[in-house]
Amino acid sequence: MTHPLVTRLTQDFGYPALTTEAEIAAFTEAPGTHVIFVPGDARRNLETPDVAVVLPELRQAFQGRFDCAVAADSIETGLRESTGVLKTPSLIFFRDGQLLGGIPKVRDWSDYVDRITQLLSQPLAAE
Repeated sequence: MTHPLVTRLTQDFGYPALTTEAEIAAFTEAPGTHVIFVPGDARRNLETPDVAVVLPELRQAFQGRFDCAVAADSIETGLRESTGVLKTPSLIFFRDGQLLGGIPKVRDWSDYVDRITQLLSQPLAAE
């Protein structure tokens, strides 16, 4: 069962719910910067609702410099393993199909701002 605050991201904010590897690829390979929220099990992880609340605030603070999606349970393990961001909840950042990095667990606001600023300023690896 998905936590209501995670459901709010897809229903109220319109973030896509990614349920297949193909959907992950389509979302992350589109031009621009993208964040996938990997919620984990909200029944066992009390930080999941906190990150679900802060994500739209972060997007607004960064003036829409990235778009957001939510990873479904069915793809969560594969996504965590392929990116190396193993702890949940986590925010995993991509630009133009390339992994920029992730922010696992809940953080202080200033830590989020510093880490996101660093991720957004990273140059892409040469092809």
